[in-house]
Order: sequence, then C-alpha cells, then structure tokens
Amino acid sequence: MGRGVSLKRNARPPRPAYVLDEQIGFILRQVSQRHTVIFARDIGADLTPTQWAALAKLAEAGPCSQNQLGRLTAMDVATIKGVIDRLTARGLTETSADPEDGRRLRVSLTRAGQQLADKVAPNALEISKETLAPLDASERELFVALLSKLR
Repeated sequence: MGRGVSLKRNARPPRPAYVLDEQIGFILRQVSQRHTVIFARDIGADLTPTQWAALAKLAEAGPCSQNQLGRLTAMDVATIKGVIDRLTARGLTETSADPEDGRRLRVSLTRAGQQLADKVAPNALEISKETLAPLDASERELFVALLSKLR
C-alpha cells in the first residue's frame, strides 16, 4: 500500500442522513400493519376496518348524510360510497332521501347493523388494547394524545 493511505478493516461507512427505520411514516406504516393483522384476526365478523368505522360511527352518532359520515370517518366520497354500498348489500345499513334535503342521501343502521355493532364493539376495544399492549398505561395515554395532535 502507498504511503499515507490507511485502510481500516471492517470500517463502517459514514452514517447516511436518511435512515428509513427512523422515519415516522415508515414506523407508522409498520404499526398500522400490526394493528391491521390484529383487527382481521379478532374483529369477529367479516368486516374491514373502514366498514367497522362506518358502523361504529353510525352507532355513536346516529343517522347522517353519506357525505357527513365520510367526513366523520375520514373517508373520501368514493370510499364511503363503496363502504355504504357493501354494508347496505349485507343488510347492515340502509339509505333514504334526507327529509331536510332530498338531494342528500341519509344513512342509518338497520336493526341487524345495530346488533352487529353492539356485538363487535367489545372485540374492537380489545383490538385497541392489544395494539397498545407494549406500552404501559401512561405511555398509552400519551401516545394517543400525541397521535391525536398530528391529525
């Protein structure tokens, strides 16, 4: 080797400025994937997360326009329409003209939809608990509060 040139064996390359494993989007996607696996395994009904969100919000808030339900569940117009179409085909929701504005579509739970929401809610609570299980009680509270600030 030439003079003044020092090659160290096993020298680590310089740390890159961008490390994927440290990026919030990557971490959130991994956590979301873990939650989705828990949800699919434990929901106890043939429901997607978006379908459950619509059922749960209707059980919580009562009948509302399809657009309002989309806003309440953070779904765009096309997504909420597809969700409601599938839930209605299963007999879990029904749609009707809004009595205050006939141009709007009003969505409500059917009796079967309300019964399913009531039956599945305890499972959904357990899914949230399992998703957050690696955290202690104070960490869970802080984590949810911090995530809520990022909405």
